[in-house]
Amino acid sequence: MLPPGGGLLWLGLVLGSVCASVGSAAPGNSATDALNVLLIIVDDLRPSLGCYGDKLIRSPNMDQLASHSLLFQNAFAQQAVCAPSRVSLLTGRRPDTTRLYDFNSYWRAHSGNFSTIPQYFKENGYVTMSVGKVFHPGVSSNHSDDSPYSWSVPPYHPSSEKYENTKTCRGPDGELHANLLCPVDVADVPEGTLPDKQSTEQAIRLLGKMKTSASPFFLAVGYHKPHIPFRYPKEFQKLYPLENITLAPDPQVPASLPPVAYNPWMDIRRREDVQALNLSVPYGLIPADFQRKIRQSYFACVSYLDTQVGHLLSALDDLQLASSTIVALTSDHGWALGEHGEWAKYSNFDVTTRVPLVFYVPGRTAPLPAAGDKLFPYLDPFDSISESVEPGVKGKFTLTSVSQSSQAGPLQVASGPWLSWSLSSKKLQFEKTLPETSAGQDGHRCHGGRPVGSLPASRGPRGTALSLPHARGTCRAARPSSLPHPLVSRGAVPRRPEPSEAFSGTV
Repeated sequence: MLPPGGGLLWLGLVLGSVCASVGSAAPGNSATDALNVLLIIVDDLRPSLGCYGDKLIRSPNMDQLASHSLLFQNAFAQQAVCAPSRVSLLTGRRPDTTRLYDFNSYWRAHSGNFSTIPQYFKENGYVTMSVGKVFHPGVSSNHSDDSPYSWSVPPYHPSSEKYENTKTCRGPDGELHANLLCPVDVADVPEGTLPDKQSTEQAIRLLGKMKTSASPFFLAVGYHKPHIPFRYPKEFQKLYPLENITLAPDPQVPASLPPVAYNPWMDIRRREDVQALNLSVPYGLIPADFQRKIRQSYFACVSYLDTQVGHLLSALDDLQLASSTIVALTSDHGWALGEHGEWAKYSNFDVTTRVPLVFYVPGRTAPLPAAGDKLFPYLDPFDSISESVEPGVKGKFTLTSVSQSSQAGPLQVASGPWLSWSLSSKKLQFEKTLPETSAGQDGHRCHGGRPVGSLPASRGPRGTALSLPHARGTCRAARPSSLPHPLVSRGAVPRRPEPSEAFSGTV
């Protein structure tokens, strides 16, 4: 089994192995042959999607992406906190190595000058761009989203995100509040827009500019929702009538739950509408009717997010970039929706650490679209005929070979003790042993009896990192990284696939 906590590090590993393998197949490839990369990272999204078998959620666009993609069933974040998870994902190193467990340090200065995934692409001729929340803003990314190291151009943040935690939620009293539940009329909010709408518009503008560029691109788009507050266009509530919303299947706090395993969800207690409930701390239960409203708004945020992903992918199609762009979609961590009396994140339960993880690789996970065909037409979640993509049959450890005519649904990776990717006659293999280890003394890193973030020591060479400001040097970590940077092969960039090439692997 893949260790819980290993999932998002595998994003870098898989992307790195695809890049290195394809690049090694054509060492003389030019920039015009290189595949672009679109990384979509979502805030607080658990795998409550149609493609993961959730029959209630309307997520037709992400489901459509999954139907053309490699879908991981057991991907886990290193830690259910934004900054540590994102730094871990983007550096390929777990929090034990970056020494970031909160929001208060910058890894390059505090633990080691580790390279990032976008930095690797930038150093290999890509134009790297960041839109929205990719790195966590603030100290943990040096108040710069790790610029200039990771990005070719200054990162973009939507102007309306400054209103996210202000009093913009119209309450039953007609007044504006800083609420948890915040369905809005977009025309009435400051600037008449929302952050994720602005991020989508900016990302589409950048795609348009890059279409005529001689250089390949790495574009990371970070969406805010379904992060709290649940501030979203109010029409999405209609998708989830309260009478259809059930409570979590296990809404009570377990009697024998160790106190150290419980998160008292203080972040949502600060919201005005939750404060009005006058709940006892830490174990007071939220009234059942308000629980349903929280779940309703979370699901509505997911569907709102899905429309933004749909518009972005549709633009990729319209610009004829879908045949030359790898798409990866994931989340920084999950979010508890009342399971065992828990809400929000900051715990080590499955619902807060498990994330969706989807890879689309043109010509490998799906056939290349024919001229004039659209791979990602926009799907309206309000359309009654939109249906969730069936998750398909999980392969035990085997990922079947995909050719241009063989793709029938989302490829699904369950879990297994080793991974190898093979493209044509070229092969790059990453092999891992997965020993059982015990949890740390603080008790905070356990997940399902195994330590969160436990990946075995690598058998390969350690990755080198840039010494500030530009020269390469030895990493200054206190102890060796448990996983080398996945993108250490210099000069290996992905290229456009040939029709005869197949994508296969074993997991």
